Amino acid sequence: MGKLSKYEKETIVNFNEKESEATIYTHNADLKRRLAEFSRKYPTLCRLKCQNMEGGVTYVMDKSRLSIRLVPPYSEERRAAARKYAKQHGFQILQMDEKIA
Repeated sequence: MGKLSKYEKETIVNFNEKESEATIYTHNADLKRRLAEFSRKYPTLCRLKCQNMEGGVTYVMDKSRLSIRLVPPYSEERRAAARKYAKQHGFQILQMDEKIA
């Protein structure tokens, strides 16, 4: 099979209410790295089930170790505080030059 497009490189998390394990299929490089590290550190909780020729991996893990985090957008007050902190600690804001065509 040929190279997959970014659209085809899915991440699928699957679990149900009855079973204690979740299955995670992904092509995401960061998630693959994190799952590999977790499975090495905690082999009884997470294991590599299979990998495919296109670079996808499937891990099976104890679903009690899985978390889905929803992050609300920052308020303007929090963004202003972050900007102030960055300026005080030497971070610079990078701006793209606008090119007029």
